[in-house]
Amino acid sequence: MREFVWPVRVYWEDTDAGGVVYYANYLRFLERARSEWLRALGIHQAELMQTDKVVFVVRRVEVDYLAPARFDEALQVRCRIALQGRASLVMTQTIERAADAVRLLDATVRLACVSADALRPVKIPSGVLERLQTR
Repeated sequence: MREFVWPVRVYWEDTDAGGVVYYANYLRFLERARSEWLRALGIHQAELMQTDKVVFVVRRVEVDYLAPARFDEALQVRCRIALQGRASLVMTQTIERAADAVRLLDATVRLACVSADALRPVKIPSGVLERLQTR
């Protein structure tokens, strides 16, 4: 399976008073990378919600914080599908410092495909599955 890589830079708003990325902000980096991964596959989330009446939601996240990121560092967020089900995806994601490739974080994220109105699990639309298989 191919890996998607998305760059991010650490801004002041991402850090605590010591200039270190606040732990919850790593989740934002992971989310943005997944959104950009879908966009790179030609899957637009607003279109999914309006046309297919589905959305992807995070059901579970496991995170191992390995080393800190600091203000103004360039990072790379990596995304890869580890497991694909009928109504869910499990993704592995990592964040590393771009300058030296030091891994800062490992995450496993389970996403559920749910109906946009009732938020109940539904099958991933066939068009989305086709695009995921080109990954």
